[in-house]
Amino acid sequence: MQPITTFYIPGVAPLDFTKGENVEVKAVKMTSTKTQLPYDYYDVAVHCKPLNGTKYKSENLGEILRGDRIVNTNFKVGMDVNVRCHTLCKDITLTSQQSSTLGKRIRKSYYVHLLVDNLPCATKFQNVDTYEVLYEHGYRLGLHTKQTEDIYLNNHLVMKLYYHKESEEFYRVVGFEVEPKSIDSKRITVNDDGTCKIQSGQEMQQINPKGENTVTMTYEVEWASSETRWASRWDTYLAMTDAQIHWFSIVNSVIVVFFLAGILSMIIVKTLRRDIARYNQEDSDDVTEETGWKLVHGDVFRPPRGKNFLAALIGSGIQIFLMSLIVIVFGALGMLSPSSRGALITAACFLYVFMGLIAGFYSGRIYKTIKGSNWKRTAALTATLYPAVVFGIGFFLNFFIWGKRSSGAVPFTTMLSILVMWLGISFPLVCFGFYFGYRKQPYDQPVRTNQIPRQVPEQQWFLHPVLSTLMARW
Repeated sequence: MQPITTFYIPGVAPLDFTKGENVEVKAVKMTSTKTQLPYDYYDVAVHCKPLNGTKYKSENLGEILRGDRIVNTNFKVGMDVNVRCHTLCKDITLTSQQSSTLGKRIRKSYYVHLLVDNLPCATKFQNVDTYEVLYEHGYRLGLHTKQTEDIYLNNHLVMKLYYHKESEEFYRVVGFEVEPKSIDSKRITVNDDGTCKIQSGQEMQQINPKGENTVTMTYEVEWASSETRWASRWDTYLAMTDAQIHWFSIVNSVIVVFFLAGILSMIIVKTLRRDIARYNQEDSDDVTEETGWKLVHGDVFRPPRGKNFLAALIGSGIQIFLMSLIVIVFGALGMLSPSSRGALITAACFLYVFMGLIAGFYSGRIYKTIKGSNWKRTAALTATLYPAVVFGIGFFLNFFIWGKRSSGAVPFTTMLSILVMWLGISFPLVCFGFYFGYRKQPYDQPVRTNQIPRQVPEQQWFLHPVLSTLMARW
């Protein structure tokens, strides 16, 4: 196997800070490895809002579809200014409903994602067996012990920020780590100026999901110099393993696919060799009856009954393939920087829309080859078949996501924007390409199709297409 090397081009300009300058900490969302529903940072009441109100960042299409909701927070951080202990929220009283919601999020292993200078936070830990230093995206909202069903909230954050000094005056953020801790609020003494002191002890902040709770949220800030330059600050994040990637299922599926493909290939090769050997042994003058694969060679290119569906499916497949290919190439060339949040999904959406021209062209030419006559209807089917299914399912599921109050719910205005992209850009391009493809000469067929279709023997009931499709699933 040949190794593949990729790189990326930074998608945003570096931001320089002076010593003591305010460094804004923003929140993105909360995600879980056990469920696919992201939630807003302020979905749980322990994340207190700033006194001047929340301000959500204007996001691109990709960020919205990812469920990102970038918003300001109550953290006060200054460049290269260490903070020993500072209060984020003091004596928050959670109602029974708020405690129940918090308990559910912790049980589902939700992670909180923060941003500093567009750099996401990460939790650093060490493998107990190999002593390898690893990172995971975000930090855990809390802990849940399965044996005793106890729930603990991580109410104290140690924010470790790294900077690279570009000159004597300017600094750049090159690293952002968070170490979450659970500390009983009774051990936290809050001063009038917002600073705090944590008393020694082992008591953790336990949450009763069925009753009221009083919580104090605190944080620390530690700055350290780093040799990592700004252009390389994403290297650590790109090397992370995503906890949501189910490697066992992926490897298992790949092995099954290759195993079945190998068996099928062996059967086909064995059959062809046997037929070819039989043809070589028989004298050409004595061959009066065709056997084996030659029985169907005159019906291989016979136009199917669903000509329009075949052309539409081929066109949709070409459209998806080209979109995926270009996205992968752009990503390998570094043109889809991870620092440009949502750029990959946005690029994929726009590429799919504009690849409709090529998809329509090949769909039209295929339709001409299989002797289709109603090209206008087939062009419309090519432009609507796949998008209508995806948009319809997405629109239906979006109602349930709305009901869960998840940040993954696509706003109605965004749905309208996607609809305009489909009907206003993709649909005309597909029809335009289909028109020119249908006017081209059809593809040449390597064998001539028989005038009289070969009779297909009546199949057994267990070979019905519906049952065969269901069996193929397993």
